Amino acid sequence: MVSFIFIFAIIIYLCIIGWLSYGFDKVDDFKVQDLPPKTKFSVIIPFRNEAKNLPKVLESILKLNYPKSMFEIILVDDDSEDDSVAIIENILGTTSSKKNDTQLGNIQIIKNKRISNSPKKDAITSAIKVSKFNWIITTDSDCILPKYWLDTFDELIQLKSSNCIVAPVTYHGNTSFLNRFQTLDFLSLQGATMGSFGIKKPILCNGANFAYQKSKFLSVNGFEGNDTIASGDDIFLLEKFIKQDAQNVHYLKSNNAIVTTNPAESTKELIQQRLRWAAKTSQNKNWFTKVVGLIVILGNLVCLGLIPAVYFNSITLKIAIALFIIKWSIDFLLLFKTVRFFKQEILLYSFVFSSLVYPIFNVYIAFLSFFKSYEWKGRRFSK
Repeated sequence: MVSFIFIFAIIIYLCIIGWLSYGFDKVDDFKVQDLPPKTKFSVIIPFRNEAKNLPKVLESILKLNYPKSMFEIILVDDDSEDDSVAIIENILGTTSSKKNDTQLGNIQIIKNKRISNSPKKDAITSAIKVSKFNWIITTDSDCILPKYWLDTFDELIQLKSSNCIVAPVTYHGNTSFLNRFQTLDFLSLQGATMGSFGIKKPILCNGANFAYQKSKFLSVNGFEGNDTIASGDDIFLLEKFIKQDAQNVHYLKSNNAIVTTNPAESTKELIQQRLRWAAKTSQNKNWFTKVVGLIVILGNLVCLGLIPAVYFNSITLKIAIALFIIKWSIDFLLLFKTVRFFKQEILLYSFVFSSLVYPIFNVYIAFLSFFKSYEWKGRRFSK
């Protein structure tokens, strides 16, 4: 009986991850054609206590290869307690009172206006209210933006009828095992994201590289309906756009659009981050997303159960090894496609050991998410 359950679970896991791997290849690589720019963008960057990271994102903004008259940057100060605002003003060469909004050219700093339980959703809403352009792009204050970022979004918009665009994100830095482990984990989510678009069942997106029309944001009433949930400024909005007009929600599969961000600096920070992600996943209304998440947890739970099952003679060693190899192989397939797209193939050297640790980590986070609140930006949020 145990053998049957384990085999059935791994077969289902194989089918789901295999389907996503197939979908990954169905999303065409988008090639920039050097079209004259036509789209105007409002780029929104919420920040709280990001004095260390803001210089890097500002440097990448100043290097963007896009007409400055065709985009604006709205930095939203979410009640920072450090020198974040002063650092921005120093870099931009401006001076003002921290209590007031600041503007220089196409870059401005505004204060977040809190109206809900979600500081980030409030920050985005505050920025959209003062934005000048119809196309909104959100990113994070610890990100680095590629030079042709806006050009690539613009060309996709020109060539396709889009209301919403999901784009790739990865981590920079891979020196420690912790960094490599979480980057592989993150890339597996990116691969699943691309694969889900390929099979026309989008399940994920990342607010660090997410674009949509302001008119569509307003037509779905923004974050209304999920503003009691602290996280989820991306996935819940994606669900609304899909429900309204799934045909015009696209994935921008281009190396020119890859945004890089910081991995967690410690195991504790990584756990808090994953708990935050798990909190919004549990509130997800998309049945396919929930099914995929459940199957992934089940597949990892089976992996953890192989050793005790063999020890208690509930399953033979040959079957246990075969099941582990099947799961390992299909995971490797999707991850290989993903790291090759992101040009981070060197991370695969850590895959074998990471694949042994990951089932423990995945099941631990899933279990913990039922009971534990999480911390984010110095604030504590309930599940």
